[in-house]
Amino acid sequence: MNIASPVANVAEFLLEGKDGARLALLTTSRSYTYGELQDASQAVAAHLVSAGCQKGDRILLISENSFFWVVSYLGILRAGMVCVPLPATINTQDLAYILQVTEARFAFLQTSFAHKNESQFRAIPIVTDGPRQANSSQTFAAITGSGERDDNLPTVEEHDLAALMFTSGSTGKPRGVMVSHGNIIANTNSIVQYLELTHRDRIMTVLPFHYCFGTSLLHTHLLVGGSLVLDSRFMYPETVLRNLRDTECTGFAGVPSHYQVLLQKSSLKEMDLPKLRYVQQAGGHLAPVFVRELQQALPHAHVYVMYGQTEATARLSYLPPERLSDKLGSVGKGIPGVTLQVLNGAGREVLPGEVGEIVARGANITRGYWRAPEDTAACFRAGQLHTGDLATVDAEGFVFIVDRAKDFLKCGGKRVSCRQVEEQLLQFTGLAEVAVIGVPDEILGEAVKAFVVARTPASPTLREDIVLFCKEHFPHQLVPREIVVRDELPKNSAGKVLKQELRTA
Repeated sequence: MNIASPVANVAEFLLEGKDGARLALLTTSRSYTYGELQDASQAVAAHLVSAGCQKGDRILLISENSFFWVVSYLGILRAGMVCVPLPATINTQDLAYILQVTEARFAFLQTSFAHKNESQFRAIPIVTDGPRQANSSQTFAAITGSGERDDNLPTVEEHDLAALMFTSGSTGKPRGVMVSHGNIIANTNSIVQYLELTHRDRIMTVLPFHYCFGTSLLHTHLLVGGSLVLDSRFMYPETVLRNLRDTECTGFAGVPSHYQVLLQKSSLKEMDLPKLRYVQQAGGHLAPVFVRELQQALPHAHVYVMYGQTEATARLSYLPPERLSDKLGSVGKGIPGVTLQVLNGAGREVLPGEVGEIVARGANITRGYWRAPEDTAACFRAGQLHTGDLATVDAEGFVFIVDRAKDFLKCGGKRVSCRQVEEQLLQFTGLAEVAVIGVPDEILGEAVKAFVVARTPASPTLREDIVLFCKEHFPHQLVPREIVVRDELPKNSAGKVLKQELRTA
């Protein structure tokens, strides 16, 4: 059942009417109730107003997942201000640019990050999760323990901005996606509906909240009165897996690299997880060979393969678990409230088997990019999001993504999807991860260069074995000209492979 929103402010939408004694967050050190979230976020909102911040002001939030992050986020939104969540791994150049382009008025910072970047925050007040800093008025503990509240906070409408979610831009500079309160409410309602979430659900959260997939976990589980287990120790997958079991999580969510690690470097296949009801996979393409492996490892859990973009708040489509076997490789159809079409160059829907661009329409489609009118005009047209993802549809309307429009090779005069080459390479049973890029070639135009990670310590003949496999299964022009064996592929803080780093390696 869809959940109607009686209010436009996301913080009120998520917390209103909750049992204050009910558990909301479980961290590795302690747990927090809905009452604590409610009181602490009200205090943060009141503090921002008393500090002179006004509705619409941009407020930076940089921290690992924590009570500090959640309360700061909810407090910023409750006060009618715009949250700018960023990873603690952001480089100094991007941070300086975002501070300048957002004209940030205030910042909530993890203490270690504040110390490392002290010079960048001399002009704006900050609050950290630790001891008081030189340019902070109070500590976070003092603010949230004050019991302060302001009953005259600005009124928020659905079209008002809630967050600027920064992504990599076409010019190399980060782009801030303008996410409104209405966008979040619409997308959250839809996800809750198709996942059939209830107050009994508890999600193991390894995805960072600054990433829209991670934020969607927070939104959906708070809305239904469920709970989230926050665990940032995924570099020790067995530790996280045991915590998932011991805290009786009903759900897990991850990007492809999370599942590849769990399937190969943990006891997932042997561990009994009686409470695990579902897993969510998005944030990139998990090759069918791994989807099948995941199904076999978790025969009693529903596996949801999903597709989305930051520009769509989070989610655009999902594949019902019961169709996973007969529609393997598909991202499904549009989620409730979203119209998903695959259009050709003339703007008409493609026929089954033809390739076109995925175009989406719905209340979750954001307003465009912050102070970037050209980029906005290119991607957001006539109320629709042109995703840049190329796909086909089958006779039943299920969508199969071919690749990003920019992630193709031109080999021997033919366009070749990097994603399809990667999928085929993963059929070689000794590989855990693959990333393919193009390199200049005098004859072909571009040749395949493959970066691979072995499932077990690489054998001395791994490259030769892969080449033999490719010569047997690939057209000759797609046999990799170069194979680079790595211990791991470069990834961002959300676990997504950074191909740009591979291209400059």
